[in-house]
Amino acid sequence: MKKAKFTSIDQMTTDEWQIIEAFEMQEIKKLPEMIIEQLKLLGKGHHQPYLIDRLQHSLQTATRAYKDNASEEMVIAALIHDIGDNLAAYNHASFAAALIQPYVTEKTYWIVKHHDIFQGYYYWDVLGLDKNSRDKFKSHPYFDECDYFCREWDRPSFDPDYETMSLEDFTPMIERIFTRKPYSVY
Repeated sequence: MKKAKFTSIDQMTTDEWQIIEAFEMQEIKKLPEMIIEQLKLLGKGHHQPYLIDRLQHSLQTATRAYKDNASEEMVIAALIHDIGDNLAAYNHASFAAALIQPYVTEKTYWIVKHHDIFQGYYYWDVLGLDKNSRDKFKSHPYFDECDYFCREWDRPSFDPDYETMSLEDFTPMIERIFTRKPYSVY
């Protein structure tokens, strides 16, 4: 494999950038596989204090979206909305939103990014927090859709008796969403 020779990024040449870009384009092709592996980690060693593991929660949320005839990108948003739970416990929504942002519409990105605040409506009072924190977004055009995402798909998806689709059922959708041409790069 060719390697760039610079030791400080401000020394990079156009040829070196082409080497790096070619490598990154090959790595991006692995994104669906890496996402699937990260989702599987949510189900490893059911040590979480829920009746189901975080993978099952994600699958239930996506299954509910799918059964509700949501768009494919919204189904995948429902699937990956908590993908950052293991790596970014305090900002998992922003983590998931950053992951999906280049491949989805602004609306889907916004919903994933803010779902944690909207989900808080259902339990933050138990923690001594303001359950109405989401109200600061009342005038936002995606408020109602984020509320729906949480109320109908995310909130009830902790049920061990809910008939849930498998990760394999969602794999073709993951591949389609994360291999399509990005809407934006930055």
